[in-house]
Amino acid sequence: MSRNWLVVASAEHVEIGREGGFIQVGHGKATPLRRLQPGDRVVCYSPNRYYSPSHASRGRDRLQAFTAVGTVKAGKPYQADMGFGFRPFRREVSWHEAEPVAIQQLQDRLTLTQEANWGYRLRQGLVEISNGDVAIIAEAMFTAVPTTQLMAA
Repeated sequence: MSRNWLVVASAEHVEIGREGGFIQVGHGKATPLRRLQPGDRVVCYSPNRYYSPSHASRGRDRLQAFTAVGTVKAGKPYQADMGFGFRPFRREVSWHEAEPVAIQQLQDRLTLTQEANWGYRLRQGLVEISNGDVAIIAEAMFTAVPTTQLMAA
């Protein structure tokens, strides 16, 4: 039975994954990726446009949007060599054509956001979500009007 996952990553990192046909979770950790199975659905949520390890720069590039939706392909996590000793684990994903959608547009309809401290839960980087939530998010992303305004800095 397929499961649904919410992956938290900057829009910049999500776009790199979309272009390469993969997902990377928790800065390349293998353990979270082992939970994903072929046929599982993934939705990316991007709190920010760019990854910044500095807390000082957070807030200036806030996005808070669902930025990608896809389906996990057959196969297992694999390691990529990005140079300088960085070898993150990845999982192949078939990305669907969809437009970003701000979480504020869906927040009152999602089970995930009705939980107390739901934002804190997203710090895990990979969160299982309900069939209902993935359907609401995907429908909104598939029917959204293309806009560069949401992703523009």
